[in-house]
Amino acid sequence: MTTVSPDQILPDGADKALLVGRVWDPESGGPRVVSVRGQEVFDHTADVQTVSELLDLDDPAGLITSTRGEPRWDLAALIDASLKQDRERAHLLAPVDLQVIKACGVTFVDSMIERVIEERCGGDFQKAAAVRESVLAVLGSDLAGVRPGSEQARQVKKVFTAKGMWSQYLEVGLGPDPEVFTKAPVLSSVGFGARIGLPKFSHWNNPEPELVLVVDSTGRVRGATLGNDVNLRDVEGRSALLLGMAKDNNASSSIGPFVRLFTDGFSIESLRSEDITLTVEGTDGYRLDGQNSLSRISRPFEELVGAAFGKHHQYPDGFALFTGTLFAPSQDRDEPGLGFTHKEGDRVTIRSAQLGALVNTTGTTEELPPWSFGIRDLMAYLSRNVHVPAHHG
Repeated sequence: MTTVSPDQILPDGADKALLVGRVWDPESGGPRVVSVRGQEVFDHTADVQTVSELLDLDDPAGLITSTRGEPRWDLAALIDASLKQDRERAHLLAPVDLQVIKACGVTFVDSMIERVIEERCGGDFQKAAAVRESVLAVLGSDLAGVRPGSEQARQVKKVFTAKGMWSQYLEVGLGPDPEVFTKAPVLSSVGFGARIGLPKFSHWNNPEPELVLVVDSTGRVRGATLGNDVNLRDVEGRSALLLGMAKDNNASSSIGPFVRLFTDGFSIESLRSEDITLTVEGTDGYRLDGQNSLSRISRPFEELVGAAFGKHHQYPDGFALFTGTLFAPSQDRDEPGLGFTHKEGDRVTIRSAQLGALVNTTGTTEELPPWSFGIRDLMAYLSRNVHVPAHHG
């Protein structure tokens, strides 16, 4: 496993960033709410039991910055244990806990085309190249500037339909309402260094590098992080009604490395033109590079949050919202025309300048450690183990 330094996973200008997350603490047998200052990691669980509770405070940044005491962990040691998946040592977890994991689909009109291709292939990756050619021939123009719900968007839908290429993805990609679904159960997301799961029943899949907005119980976006919305293209391509099977499996939601809280120098405005890069490095020597450019998102962040939260739907513990991706790989990995799919042991790095880097390795879902620490376990742990002496671990 290649060594990764703290500077490589922290955002640029990390000394000005307010970073919070979670660490698994073997000493107490459970997760701790932490912040990162330089290369030192501080435990705040005596003051706030969950990240959800922290983000519901009027001034979460104030609590974090006012906390005194000695750091409990060294960030480099946490990174090392996380990448080696050494569960006997303290290691990083997904930086959210009680928040519901929601996700938006088809938020980039550009990437809508790949969803249409999946559907017309019926999930068969061997047909993708030919179907892509026929769809692009019908399209005949760049959709990047098309605003969903506009008259121009309605005309694009009419063209596809007239050519016999109606798709349900056209509605969420071009219509007035975005697609919002529940990605994963509470506490099931994995964090930096963990393996991400690819089920044995999938043979066409890929990573999805995404911005994740972290929202409190009142609908306020309090910060942001990175996510990998692992995607099974063959399953969803068979039917969009199989979305749960395609999206919600063991270790199929990866979030991290930390939540960067909004402060005077960092806000939702700071993210509107952020570029999120992706690198996949295979044990076979294969390399894939991609990018998710948020400046090309078709719907503003506020619209996506408003579709998830409001009088129609509340989240008493807040939610984390994957905002979708522009990235959909068509680069061949093995035989020409068969495109990309993951293999066991792929190292996936998702990075952005303002949020740092999320690194995971692919594994077979059915062979990964089962998800076993749930809400009852968390409540029991917190009831007996909030206070742990502050010291270096």
